Amino acid sequence: MNNAIEEKYVKALSEGDQKAFEVLFLHYHPKLVHFITGFIKNNEQARDMAQDIFLSIWNDKEKLSLVKSFKAYLFKMAKNVICNYYDHIVVDEKFVAEQLARPAEFENSEDIIFARQLQDMIDIAVSQMPPQRKQIYTMSRIDGLSNNEIAEKLNINKRTVENHLTAALSDIRKAIKVCLLFLC
Repeated sequence: MNNAIEEKYVKALSEGDQKAFEVLFLHYHPKLVHFITGFIKNNEQARDMAQDIFLSIWNDKEKLSLVKSFKAYLFKMAKNVICNYYDHIVVDEKFVAEQLARPAEFENSEDIIFARQLQDMIDIAVSQMPPQRKQIYTMSRIDGLSNNEIAEKLNINKRTVENHLTAALSDIRKAIKVCLLFLC
């Protein structure tokens, strides 16, 4: 498309001519997609970005009367969209890195209070267990020993360990349910 024809279409577009927009879109859209794809290496995303650019052009068509070169204007918009795309990626990566770098934290003080209360309920339930059940639960959940290791250390059957852990967890669930009934 030569400059004179392009200027005619741009002027018509700035006055709201939809056919002029379609001609410019059909001429420049594939070139714009190709240009953006060269930078971001994602054809689908490049199509979306090009669509957004043309939508922006349509929405601000009155400004086109000030544009000297539509092609330069269009590719300048594409350059800005590409920069924004990479800026967004950098911000996302920085956010993810910060989230991974910091230890898991509770969002607010209510969560901290609830977590402490829950741990207190568990501690009370464990303290009230029969001695062998309490010992097996502590070895499993606090010391991190496997059922086989606990069975060997206490010189008991692995199935006995599993039964005690099942009973211990059941005791804890019951204690928490009772406490939650009073808290709610």
